[in-house]
Amino acid sequence: MNHQGSTREAALSDQSTAASAPTDLALGGYALPGRVPDPRPAIAQAIAAQRLGMSTVWLSERWGTKDFGVLAGAFSQVTSTIKIGAGITHFQSRHPALLASLAMTAQGLSDGRVVLGIGRSVDKMWSAVGLPKSTNASIVDSVDIFRRLCRGERVKYDGPAGTYPSLRLTDVPEAPVPPLVFAAIGSKGLELAGRHFDGVLLHPFLTPEAVRRSADVVRAAATAVGRDPKSVRIYATVIVASGLSAEEEAAVVGGRAVSYYQIPTFGEQLATANGWDVQRLADIRDHPLLAGVRGAADSVLERDQLVEVARVLPEQWVRGAAALGTPSECWAMFERYRDSGADELVLHGSTPDQLEDVVGARPGATLAVK
Repeated sequence: MNHQGSTREAALSDQSTAASAPTDLALGGYALPGRVPDPRPAIAQAIAAQRLGMSTVWLSERWGTKDFGVLAGAFSQVTSTIKIGAGITHFQSRHPALLASLAMTAQGLSDGRVVLGIGRSVDKMWSAVGLPKSTNASIVDSVDIFRRLCRGERVKYDGPAGTYPSLRLTDVPEAPVPPLVFAAIGSKGLELAGRHFDGVLLHPFLTPEAVRRSADVVRAAATAVGRDPKSVRIYATVIVASGLSAEEEAAVVGGRAVSYYQIPTFGEQLATANGWDVQRLADIRDHPLLAGVRGAADSVLERDQLVEVARVLPEQWVRGAAALGTPSECWAMFERYRDSGADELVLHGSTPDQLEDVVGARPGATLAVK
């Protein structure tokens, strides 16, 4: 950007419109949701998220245009209060020393505002790119390796997470180890989050009832190992589409739903968590437009094609697990998620700069930065 200096100065002097009023519900938002050919709009989206008083700006890392390390550094220089979250990256996609170095460099740049979301993903993806799959044992050990490296400790390790004769970050900034948040759907992943992580990032398209059940599993697991269950933050991801035409809403919500439900294992886990009929997934996966598709549909199909596939989804699978309609209708759904145990809602599908009407419609109050 040619006006980087002026952009940063303006951004840092722009006070949050919501910082003066406390609230019991924090909101975060995703920059660059879905496939994007150009990462530069993320800068304005991060600025907008802070201006609206959001707690966290999140990035779903995707190789090519959404590298978390690069964009976290950029976000850190145009914001001053909002947290910067990876939602998500993976332990095995970077060498442990490189991941810890990325995280601590970003911590130094941002004055300690980084949150690192970690996922498991599916085994087929790791086989395709030649990297080891995740196991519970490798994840748990990777958590310990990461935290020790971020503290400047020397690590010697040989186990499920790999073989590392001698690892150390020689210099680390005076900043805390970033919180680690685990993305989970099934009970085993939720229990792992409660036992070993600082938070859990729940998948989009969970109903409020499914969020309640998930939060209960996480907090019970934390309690079982002597942790304070309130110390494990529950992030519930909610797809939001407000004030859109029927066509745009179908693209934002229905198309995104298809990209999740059609993935083997993910689709089953979502349907099971919500108490839905798993057999209905065949209606999606047997659609002619998905014939021969391997991996995520949104990496292959165009937007209008995803919308066409979405027409076979049961209405409850979309409207029962997303915030749609007017801003007040969206807030009614937000409050259901809050009452189900969510500490922070991560708004997805719409970018922060598209959410001003929704964020500004909070009944009786405005958002607080948490």
